[in-house]
This record gives sequence, C-alpha cells and structure tokens, in this order.
Amino acid sequence: MNRTRGEREDPVSDSPDGIAGWMAALKERDLSRRHAAEVALAGAGAAAVEPLIRALREDPDTDFRWYASRILARIGAPAIGPLIRALKDEKDREVRRYLAASLGEMGEPAVAPLVELLSDPEAEVRGLAALALCRVGRPAVAPLTDALDEADETVRSCATLILWQMGEMDVLGKAFAPDKKETEEAGRDGNKTH
Repeated sequence: MNRTRGEREDPVSDSPDGIAGWMAALKERDLSRRHAAEVALAGAGAAAVEPLIRALREDPDTDFRWYASRILARIGAPAIGPLIRALKDEKDREVRRYLAASLGEMGEPAVAPLVELLSDPEAEVRGLAALALCRVGRPAVAPLTDALDEADETVRSCATLILWQMGEMDVLGKAFAPDKKETEEAGRDGNKTH
C-alpha cells in the first residue's frame, strides 16, 4: 500500500479480509503473524469487540481463546459492556473464565462493572467477578470497601471475601471494628450491676 509521509497506517485494512483475516491469523503457526494480528485487532478497537467475543465463545481452541481474551483486554473500555453481557449470558464455564480474565486484565476501568456483578443472582458469575477483581488488585480496594456498606448481604459478603483474599486485613479491620462510641457504651453496660 502506498502511503504519504505522516499518513497513519490502518492495520485492520492492511489485511485482505479485515477483522476476519486478522482473527484467522491468530491461528497461524508464525508467532510474528499472530503478534501482528493481535496489534491490528487491538487497534481496531470497538469494531473488533463483538467478532472477538463471538469467536471466543464458538472456537474451542484454547490458544485462540487466550489471544482473543488478551486482545479484548487491550481494547479496554469499549469491550467492558459487551464482556459483562457475555459473561452473564454464557453457560460454558471455560468461556466465562476467559471473559472474566479479559475484564481482570483491564484494570481500573473494569472495577465498577465488576463490583456490580457481585449482586448477580448466579454464584458462578459472582465468583468470576471476584477473581477478576483480585486480578485488578489495588484499584479495586476502595470500591470494594464501599461495597461493605451495601444493603445487599451477598454483595457485602463477596466484598469481604475478596478483600480478605487480596490481603487487605487493615481495611477489613477498620470496616468491622466497633466505633469508639459503641465500645464506650458496651463498657458502661458491662460495668452495671444487675
């Protein structure tokens, strides 16, 4: 392709078949070709999200699923909503793990939607959200700490367990420590004679 100086290369259109061509390249033996496909698909952004999720759900090849998951994570914010919907709708556990892994690799942008999943009625979805939040790490601590005050007991329990798994004992200690007033009142009540 002839380009003038300063003209931006479009990696998706550089494949004869666009997104489908680059997705097919993810299955090639040549690692440099796979890498080029990964870069091109991540660069395609939102346009590649639905095709990647569909292929991840339909293709049993674990290498392909790994690449698709990694690319979705690199795409970032445009992939969050579709990944959340797919995670909730998908019934195949293995596919769900790849979807959750994508969200966990995104880091901070995926935290709020993952915390929302802690109220999902399905335990497996909550568990995968928990794993993804653990993967996110530090950026998830404040939102999880806020979730300790939620009215929903399931959300509170999940947040507690995630923070424990992350080793955030100081946060949990502060969250569950009786406040000073309660401690003083309990002390006064305990000193009363009956």
